[in-house]
Amino acid sequence: MQFVYIVIVICFLVNSAQAKAWGQIGHRVTGAIAQDHLSPEAQAALASLFPHESLAEISTYADENRSNPAPFWQKEAGPYHYVTVPDGETYHDKHHAPEHGDAYTALLRFSQLATDKTQSIEIRRRAVHFIVHIIGDLHQPLHVGNGTDRGGNDVKLEFFWEKSNLHRVWDSGLIDRKQLSYTEWYQWLSPKITQQQVDAWSSSDPLVYINESQALRDATYPQSGEYRGCLESTQCQLSWQYLYDHTPTIKRRLSMAGIRIAAYLNILFIPPSK
Repeated sequence: MQFVYIVIVICFLVNSAQAKAWGQIGHRVTGAIAQDHLSPEAQAALASLFPHESLAEISTYADENRSNPAPFWQKEAGPYHYVTVPDGETYHDKHHAPEHGDAYTALLRFSQLATDKTQSIEIRRRAVHFIVHIIGDLHQPLHVGNGTDRGGNDVKLEFFWEKSNLHRVWDSGLIDRKQLSYTEWYQWLSPKITQQQVDAWSSSDPLVYINESQALRDATYPQSGEYRGCLESTQCQLSWQYLYDHTPTIKRRLSMAGIRIAAYLNILFIPPSK
């Protein structure tokens, strides 16, 4: 019986490999940026739920619990990290989300739970954990998958001469290669965000995030002879050129995700009219 349970868990983890995003550093960067742009009302609401934790700290909870044996984590939560939008379609062209849900439907559901004071504190806290995490996920272009390769997980390659895949490169490879802590990333990115950018980016509509990532998705796939082997039958090798080409996108998407997390929470925690 124990063997059967282990097999089930392994199969789940393999099939949900697309679920991990940005990596711990990336998510913490988005949380740290968001913290600076919260309204007083959102700050108060979050302080009541997380009196001793910042958004950077809670941003990785949804990934850290992927091995949690509870049924919610092993049978339900995996698809909540991504959406699938085939080339040439929009999210709503599918007419409905998959039966098991996805990042978009989960974000709507957790938004209701986070503000429902009839729910337990544990349920509301978990909802906010996921809101912060999902918004970050949707800014990683390969978390809006095309439905053919599990968000780039099936695109095998070498990144700086180590075996990897395209999804992992975007989750963490490009970020970790800079050898910066999340606080260093925050200190380098946050001061460069202008008020004009805050105003332009402050959307609380997840369809905006999805459409942007879908538009960026194709450019993440190596399509030039500059990336050795990527148009041939040999092993695709990505290193300095790919890092140079895509670091600006990484910086912009992390910055935008931080602003959007704050914008979303600011609207979510607007006090009800008296």
